[in-house]
Amino acid sequence: MTIPLLDQVRQLNVEDQLELVEALWNEISSRNAAPPPTDAQIAELDRRLAEHDANPDDIVPWQQVKAEALTSIKESRIRE
Repeated sequence: MTIPLLDQVRQLNVEDQLELVEALWNEISSRNAAPPPTDAQIAELDRRLAEHDANPDDIVPWQQVKAEALTSIKESRIRE
């Protein structure tokens, strides 16, 4: 990655940076170029799946998670 490109990304607000990350990841995964999960990641996914199977109604919609994460980021930047 060139430094000017990284400097441009740094000038984006957090929401736009996250949108860029999401778009980049979608592009990488559409080419099946994502690395395979590690053994630790597989174990964590298995644990989470088992937890979900045991409690299928205990979920949080993605939009809520994203909104709460963005709020947390904004609040932490305000405190800095």
